Amino acid sequence: MKSIFDHVSFECSKLVTKSYSTSFSSAVKMLAPSIREDIYNIYGFVRFADEIVDSFHQYDKELLFELFEQDLEKALHNKISLNPILNSYQHTVNRYEIPKDLIDAFMKSMKQDLYKKEYQTTAEYQEYIYGSADVVGLMCLKVFVNGNEVLYEELKQSAMRLGSAFQKVNFLRDLKADFEDLNRTYFPNTNLNQLDETSKQEIIAEIESDFAAGFVGIQKLPIEAKFGVYTAYIYYKKLLSKLKKTPSLEIKNTRIRVPDYEKAGLLAKCYLNYRLNFI
Repeated sequence: MKSIFDHVSFECSKLVTKSYSTSFSSAVKMLAPSIREDIYNIYGFVRFADEIVDSFHQYDKELLFELFEQDLEKALHNKISLNPILNSYQHTVNRYEIPKDLIDAFMKSMKQDLYKKEYQTTAEYQEYIYGSADVVGLMCLKVFVNGNEVLYEELKQSAMRLGSAFQKVNFLRDLKADFEDLNRTYFPNTNLNQLDETSKQEIIAEIESDFAAGFVGIQKLPIEAKFGVYTAYIYYKKLLSKLKKTPSLEIKNTRIRVPDYEKAGLLAKCYLNYRLNFI
């Protein structure tokens, strides 16, 4: 039965989310059950695309990505795929009418990771951020507003800024792996071999501005989405706080993280703020 296959597909996307990101999966659990599944479906798709370009070094990544892209197009057109991750994703895309241009922009940025190693201009950097992060925020926003196009347009910029903030925090946290293992430099006009406190603080100030704009949108989200998105926001804000306090040399040589016990405390604080209508 098709319903059984779809259920298996959704469970696969859920498993991908839990396996690759404990923080994000914890935040997704705070969403209303009615939309939780669809956010798993989006994450599973973007995670697999990212894995192809970041992790499968012993394989022909260009070929794998090309095949994945072809299967994606078929899934969206046929409204089914034997790839369970693409099957669950196409279900969410078609259910919420996620625009194809958002998907194309995402795939374009992912494809750039196959060959582009350095972003020298602000324009290049912003285009990559838009495709790799902003559009993911917009995909999720389509789910959150559930057809309310007026609200979607109102929250669009905030969703993009929040997506940018999350991605830039990831860039700063993964500085060592991106630079040493993947030979990538995302931040323009920044020499990572000589990253100093001034350069680091400039990057953090940019991220803090994105977070501020993103929070404005969180406050206006539907009740089904607000607590979950706020939880993710707080997790990433905490990670940014740790990065801000970490010397630039240490950021280049290690990966900063938020321990599980701190995440538990943050979740309790998020719930209290939510119940007291502080957001």
